[in-house]
Amino acid sequence: MSKNQVTRRGVLKTGAVAGAGVALPTIFTASSAAAYTNEPTGGTVTLGFNVPQTGPYADEGNDELLAQQLAVEHLNGMGDGGCLNTFTSKALKGNGILGKKVQFVTGDTQTKSDAARASAKSMIEKDGAIMINGGSSSGVAVAVQGLCQDAGVIFMAGLTHANDTTGKDRKANGFRHFFNAYMSGAALAPVLAKEMGSDRRAYHLTADYNWGWTQEESIVASTEALGWETVNTVKTPLASTDFSSYIAPVLNSGADVLVLNHYGGNMVNSLTNAIQFGLLDKVANGKDFKIVVPLYSELMAAGAGDNIKGVLGSMNYNWQLDNEGSRAFVKSFGEKYGKPPSNSAQTCYAQVLLYADACERAGTFNPCGVVEALEGFEFDGLGNGKTLYRADDHQCFKDVLVVRGAQNPTNAYDTLEIVEVTPVAQVMYPPNHPMFGGDEATLGQCNPGA
Repeated sequence: MSKNQVTRRGVLKTGAVAGAGVALPTIFTASSAAAYTNEPTGGTVTLGFNVPQTGPYADEGNDELLAQQLAVEHLNGMGDGGCLNTFTSKALKGNGILGKKVQFVTGDTQTKSDAARASAKSMIEKDGAIMINGGSSSGVAVAVQGLCQDAGVIFMAGLTHANDTTGKDRKANGFRHFFNAYMSGAALAPVLAKEMGSDRRAYHLTADYNWGWTQEESIVASTEALGWETVNTVKTPLASTDFSSYIAPVLNSGADVLVLNHYGGNMVNSLTNAIQFGLLDKVANGKDFKIVVPLYSELMAAGAGDNIKGVLGSMNYNWQLDNEGSRAFVKSFGEKYGKPPSNSAQTCYAQVLLYADACERAGTFNPCGVVEALEGFEFDGLGNGKTLYRADDHQCFKDVLVVRGAQNPTNAYDTLEIVEVTPVAQVMYPPNHPMFGGDEATLGQCNPGA
């Protein structure tokens, strides 16, 4: 795009091509300055934090809420500033957003799409929330993202790993910092081949909703490309707490690898049941039996205890990453809460700062200005290293971590060890990849609402 060219959303962009962490300034013309949903008129701006405070992903949601509260403190100039000191964009000054003090309201998604939509709707319509952030379920994320699109507010997704969120269900008003199922498969496959070989027979247990389905699809595709055979794929209800009846058939299936496409409490319970059945002590097809957990979190690892020792998986972020942004966040979070942050905490913290920064760079809370500021934005200093928000689908691209359960943890938070930092080039894919909706998947247009 040339200088001073009006974009498809009526925003006038000026300046040269942006480098990493530098965005082109955006200026709203008179015709695009119309009212928008929940335009702040006083000295404050309200954000909505919609997280699972109850249900199977409550541990993740509670950590998200801690991080969101910390982000608000930093935006308002409280505490040590955290990643405001390391973020390569220097638009945020610790004086709120566009000079307005940040306040927040909360909702409980219960890890249920209907409940999540209801709480988000209430925060938007009753509390005046101009942005919704959070969630620890892709079913919730897709539902709330659709609601925010219709309402004319920005949705900054929390922990959502399904391909659908920035795939077939992508929306112009929605953005995802977290990685996805395809990336997990692309990062894990070479490590699985190296450690387990190319002649394996895999049995999948899969949470029966959109995240589980796309996780299973991605891992099946990446492992079959190695030469693995998929013996069976079995769906399990999200509300399950005892997986014994699902584990028992694995023993006589001819499989020598169990893939647990489960998250949160589901993964803790299914892995515990698998260990109780002695799967890791078995030999099948002349090989030591293995278990793979494609998507990990520190909270899950802590819940599973010794059962995760040696078990491989992938992560979006780990507090042990040694970069300036991660060190700053770990220090702030640890000093305030007495523990390291989980990857769900880091994701929601980063999303709140990214939204605020986009408003500052756009010079407006108008969601269409925020969209323009985030599309194609390159940045560093928030903990994951260099990151790109791709304009085509609003998916963040960055390095992906392959981890395993630590064999000899030194403390309660040293449960996972980083096996490999997979370079972003290895997990990239075209926006119209078949797993992401193909050529039929489009963002549509930004909706400013009122």
